Amino acid sequence: MSKNFDVVVIGAGPGGYVAAIRAAQLGLSVACIDDWKNEKGGPAPGGTCTNVGCIPSKALLQSSEYFDHAGHAFADHGIEMKSLSLNLKAMLARKNTVVKQNNDGILYLFKKNKVTFFHGRGAFAKSEGEGHTVRITGATEETVIARHVIIATGSVPRALPDTPFDEKLVLSNTGALAMPEVPKRLGIIGAGVIGLEMGSVWRRLGAEVKILEALPALLGAADTQVATEAGKLFAKQGLDIELGVKIGAITVGKQDVTIHYSDSKGTTQKAQFDRLIVSIGRVPNTNGLNTQEVGLKLDDRGFIAVDDHCKTNLPNVWAVGDVVRGPMLAHKSEEEGVAVAERIAGQHGHVNFNTIPWVIYTSPEIAWVGKTEQQLKEAKVEYKTGTFPFLANGRARALGDTTGFVKFIADAKSDEILGVHIIGPTASELISEAVVAMEFRASSEDIARICHAHPSLSEAVKEAALAVDKRALNF
Repeated sequence: MSKNFDVVVIGAGPGGYVAAIRAAQLGLSVACIDDWKNEKGGPAPGGTCTNVGCIPSKALLQSSEYFDHAGHAFADHGIEMKSLSLNLKAMLARKNTVVKQNNDGILYLFKKNKVTFFHGRGAFAKSEGEGHTVRITGATEETVIARHVIIATGSVPRALPDTPFDEKLVLSNTGALAMPEVPKRLGIIGAGVIGLEMGSVWRRLGAEVKILEALPALLGAADTQVATEAGKLFAKQGLDIELGVKIGAITVGKQDVTIHYSDSKGTTQKAQFDRLIVSIGRVPNTNGLNTQEVGLKLDDRGFIAVDDHCKTNLPNVWAVGDVVRGPMLAHKSEEEGVAVAERIAGQHGHVNFNTIPWVIYTSPEIAWVGKTEQQLKEAKVEYKTGTFPFLANGRARALGDTTGFVKFIADAKSDEILGVHIIGPTASELISEAVVAMEFRASSEDIARICHAHPSLSEAVKEAALAVDKRALNF
């Protein structure tokens, strides 16, 4: 028997489940379809982010950082440990518990907001006028009819040609989060967010980590000054990062993986690893949606084609998150999901792509919002900068982590903040002040004039804003 809804959301990742909740808050009848399964076969909403991405990686990053501090930093605080051992099984179990708590939290939110949840795979059966029939396949088969459909099916990891993921020796982010033992030699192809974060986790736990990156520069999307500092700090930590490499033949044996590659000078090299993580990007997940049958348009890269409002070429069909253009970030997906729900309800949802923050949860953390210096130079925009090192911040000294700095970039004439870049402790939290400031088109002077608590890491943000006008007080 068919069921009718105002909105049907396909996918319960960050963009999908938030879109469903917001639409329900606005008085619409909503269903959400998702096929992620937990180890018992039950529903596990939250998508890649909750199950094999943002949440479990942060759990392991935190655990591995504690382990690293216990082995190297606690003595400086007067905490002496006679012996230190790793219980990886318990660490992974904690990570799984954190994931389940988030899965259960989303199911609770669906119930609280009266969102009907279907555990299965959703696909278009037919589209007629402004109505759409969606077929659900899973433990049971059902059909629902929607006035509006929001596609939020996310993305999947990109594999190397001729070297598929087996999640035993050749790992995607899924396998990288679940290795049952610490490999002695860990290879990573790709020095992006996933490569650096997973490399950090397993390096702290005892692995020898080599990261092979095709691009000639580390973190090309980040501000050059930040990327240069990050490279120095990662090298000091023991991450062996080779840039400008060209991957050749890869041989997967019974117990190891051998990679032949050319280094930045063109010299042929060979490396052997116990495990290999491949993190060369992600591709939109449109498999199984039955897009061709209903005429849903994809662009030349396989993303669902949408306009600036996330509308597809089909009436009342929308798409958000990793499956459409723009940065593949969970919080970008959430904002698009909210905006689409509000547009469906007749409101004016809005997403400002220029104030979407980027974060890499290594140690030190790296975060930025807005333009980099190199982007402004290319655009021939006149600007001024101010930086402040955490070395001169009292709270950072007390924490025992004085790495990195805060950098402000402001318009040379108007002083409007054009970008803020942070590498250092809790950069992921500190960047929010910059996001708020830029959303309201604040000047660096505005931040410089705001009272910040002392002692706090946020004072480094204020001092960097002061430094734009060359009047930092503590450096």
